Amino acid sequence: MKLSAGHLTYCTNIHAGEDWSSHFAALKQNFPEIKKELSPDAPMGIGLRLSNIASVEILLGDNMAEFKQWLQKNNAYVFTMNGFPYGGFHHTVVKDQVHAPDWTTDDRLAYTIRLFHILAALLPEGMEGGISTSPLSYRHWFDTEEKLAEAKVTATKHILAVAEELYLLNKQTGIYMHLDIEPEPDGILETGREFIDWFEQDLLPRGIIHFTEKLKLTIAEAEELIKQHITLCFDVCHFAIGYERYAEVLNELQQKGIKVGKIQVSAALKATFSNDNSEAVLNEFAKFNEPIYLHQVIAKVDGELLRYSDLPDALSAVDEAEEWRAHFHVPVFLENFGLLQSTQSDIVEVLSIQKSNTFTSHLEVETYTWGVLPNEDKLPIAQSISRELAWVKNELTN
Repeated sequence: MKLSAGHLTYCTNIHAGEDWSSHFAALKQNFPEIKKELSPDAPMGIGLRLSNIASVEILLGDNMAEFKQWLQKNNAYVFTMNGFPYGGFHHTVVKDQVHAPDWTTDDRLAYTIRLFHILAALLPEGMEGGISTSPLSYRHWFDTEEKLAEAKVTATKHILAVAEELYLLNKQTGIYMHLDIEPEPDGILETGREFIDWFEQDLLPRGIIHFTEKLKLTIAEAEELIKQHITLCFDVCHFAIGYERYAEVLNELQQKGIKVGKIQVSAALKATFSNDNSEAVLNEFAKFNEPIYLHQVIAKVDGELLRYSDLPDALSAVDEAEEWRAHFHVPVFLENFGLLQSTQSDIVEVLSIQKSNTFTSHLEVETYTWGVLPNEDKLPIAQSISRELAWVKNELTN
């Protein structure tokens, strides 16, 4: 739905269905109820997630035409997409494979360009579109600094190929779209700092050489091209896990002319430790341990940050931490989970900045770990999504 702070929606990766027909069936089952609750009389956007298989299938036969008709009938539109998970995201072990194939591969490049052509066909006239994606790769796949550096170079070249495609599409059609890079723990780009450094030290220098030589642009034009089409996906959960200073990151981005393509409104789990509660807090975290997704933990120990690649690693360590923050996209409307809390206050802080100094027009709620919640907090999925969007809408409008 369109608010003064931007277009607000939810990411459809919450709906199972890796092929197009299954995913479309889930949309038809859930979205009308959500829209009726949140935006009955005005258009409402969708944050579409298509697996690689679904992205191929939607282009077959009459599938795209049928989807467009359904969007029109339901007064709905697509303005953002989640291009991070390429393959299965439900009912299978995802873990680090959420990055596969990564940005060092032609498969990731082809998939992302296909998504952009789909988005270009769906975007309402005059509206910008964005697609979020992996932060290049999973850093622990590379066992030496040399291999990690090589992966970053190859990934950056593929990112620039997307920028070139988006530039040419804009020239041909007038449609403006951007690729939103999503830092997360254990990605090659983990933090706002690493994203900015990569943007300035890798992406811009390589891109300026490429675009001045191939497209005969000036240095200023090449830099503008890159800054228009390659942006940051500000996933609040991921930034909260890293204890980042949001205002400082956003101010630096603004000063350097680097754009934020999308806010992913999401919440992590956290807890502070004391001599009296350590064992009980660890037991509570253990209840959230599940086998599908990675749940990286960043512990604050004597003021320093100690990183664990998954929750079981953290649970088996003895670090005498002051605080833990764990990668769980838990419902944003809940602040407490017994002895644990969510990073809801971080969402409130980011949305407050967005209200006072709008830095993007795309906002997408991304919650997908509903299964780990206590039974008393579980509702039918359409009701749960509506409750989340209502909470965010309230934060943005009050």
